[in-house]
Amino acid sequence: MAYLSSQLRRSWQASCQLFFGLPVAMAAFLGCFAVPAGVFFTLVLVGAPAWPEIVRGLRRFAGYERVRAGGWLGKPVPELYLPLDGSPSDRVRLALTDPGTWRDALWLPYATLSILGFSAVVLVLWPVALLVDGAAAVFGPRPRALPVFESLADVQARWTAALLKPSPSAKLGQRVAELSESRAGAMESHSAELRRIERDLHDGVQAQLVALSMRVGLARQQVRSDPDAATRWLAEAQEGIDATLAALRGIVRTVHPPVLTDRGLAGAVRTLAVSADIPVEMNLAAVESGHRLPAAVEAAVYFVIAECLTNIRKHSGATHASVRFARADGFLQVVVTDNGRGGAEEHGGSGLLGIRRRIAALDGTSEITSPPGGPTRTKVELPCGS
Repeated sequence: MAYLSSQLRRSWQASCQLFFGLPVAMAAFLGCFAVPAGVFFTLVLVGAPAWPEIVRGLRRFAGYERVRAGGWLGKPVPELYLPLDGSPSDRVRLALTDPGTWRDALWLPYATLSILGFSAVVLVLWPVALLVDGAAAVFGPRPRALPVFESLADVQARWTAALLKPSPSAKLGQRVAELSESRAGAMESHSAELRRIERDLHDGVQAQLVALSMRVGLARQQVRSDPDAATRWLAEAQEGIDATLAALRGIVRTVHPPVLTDRGLAGAVRTLAVSADIPVEMNLAAVESGHRLPAAVEAAVYFVIAECLTNIRKHSGATHASVRFARADGFLQVVVTDNGRGGAEEHGGSGLLGIRRRIAALDGTSEITSPPGGPTRTKVELPCGS
């Protein structure tokens, strides 16, 4: 009898899941007429301004049913829509061409028929199920008719999820848009980096080489008439050569730090931590063992950590920081935190914006949180192949 009582409770919950859909079915029935009418009046330009609002209402309506179906199935039903932004004509165009809108519209007749049909079946089956399983309980077998209500609720929720979830083509389109956006950001970041290198070479190294050429020329002119002066010019030229080499090394480090090649990512991060001027707790086990990561991934992670530690040193007022690595399912995760004042902001030219673009270019994700008062936490994930 205890099992029968439990089954009764589950069957009643399944029935409520279906009965609570009756208002949805009524609204969907009205939507079956409202949506075609809205499309017609939009195409003849009479009701064009109202069409985006109709679509917004349809999205909210379908979203409510997604929540209901996801709650019963135990996992959320995803949604994917084009944003209705821009000028009035842009909003109308997006509302008309959005695949998600038409999936919602096709779901309306299903919602009307399926919910009404399942609810009617439930009303008919309840007396039969109570009679059959109530009589069978006397002889001890488990309920046979009551579990049907759970199956009906499962079928209705799964069909709803199948109709309302984004289509593979919509997901592909979103993925293409995301990749296009990240690629555009990467190209912009790459162009800015090239301009910076060109500026450093032109204003720094080139000017130093011109000065060296002048010193050597002066030394050649005075090598016979004034050997001492020529020696002084050559000594200054030697010092200039050392400074120029240092400047070139600095530029090379911004392209691909030699320390990555020489010592690997773990050694390079230790070098960064030493220059951070505050204690940096490190967990490098994930990058100390096993084979080396792809060079592009190592360089991206190095520059992310370098940017974070530079920001911590210059702006945060922190007294402690940490760098932690983890690898799982083909992804490398890096988390940099500090106990500073927080409040870091992204803006044009910001190092934080550069972090996002650098990671997105490698199909990774980044999450930066920095509430006022701290702490600041930067988390990035990159595919690493193993």
